[in-house]
Order: sequence, then structure tokens, then C-alpha cells
Amino acid sequence: MTTIEHSIDIAASPSVVWALNTDPVRWPDLTPTVTSVRWQDDGPLRVGRVAVVKQPGQRAATWTVTALEPETRFVWQATVYGVTTVAAHLIEAAPQGCRNTLRLELSGRGSRLMGALLGRKLRSILRTEAEGFRRAAEGVTV
Repeated sequence: MTTIEHSIDIAASPSVVWALNTDPVRWPDLTPTVTSVRWQDDGPLRVGRVAVVKQPGQRAATWTVTALEPETRFVWQATVYGVTTVAAHLIEAAPQGCRNTLRLELSGRGSRLMGALLGRKLRSILRTEAEGFRRAAEGVTV
């Protein structure tokens, strides 16, 4: 298994950052790393909920929510070409707001090779997404 993560401190309450992390449909407005997100059903975020996510230069992938702890942890996963990617959005209170950690865990046949070939790009994607969450949470306009 290959793990890649990026953490960022955000000067906003955990509830504000949680709302951004758990509203993937809004992500295309926050980061250039997501083109579109479409839920397969209506309703609240919950374990088992499925979305189709399109990112630049990639095929659309089907992501399924696998864990949810309000204002703390949102996890979902997708399998593409035999590699399962588990993406975790972790939020913890910090003295000046909160810390938002974005983590990818790659497993399955080809995951080590994918991690080796795409590790730098995946780290950059996580940095870009975390910065997008920070700007939105802190009300920063660019």
C-alpha cells in the first residue's frame, strides 16, 4: 500500500471546513483538480452513498462513501484499473482553527507502481485541494 497525504492549518472552525470537505459537488468551484461531481441519488451524505467524480486528464471514477464521523472524518473509495484509492478528509481542532488532512491510500495490483509514477502529481493535487479548502474557509478571494 502507498500512502500520500497533505495537511494544512486553516483559520476557520472545524464545522466550516467540514462543510466544505463534505460537499464534493462544490469542489469544482474551489479547486482546479476536480471537474465535476454528481451524486447517484438525493439525500444527505452517508456511508454507502455513491458519486461519479471527473478530474482533469482522468476517466470518471465512481466513489463510494465508506466512513463518516461528523466534523472529523469523511472517507470514500474508488477502484480504477485494479488500484483501489481510499481518500480520507480528516479534520481536527487546532488553536487557531483546525487542521485539514487529505490522505490517499493506494492498494491493489499496480498500486506501488502507480504511487511511484504519480506520487509527485498526487501530492501536488492534495496541496492544491487543501489550499482551495483553506481559501474558501477563510473567505480569501484570489
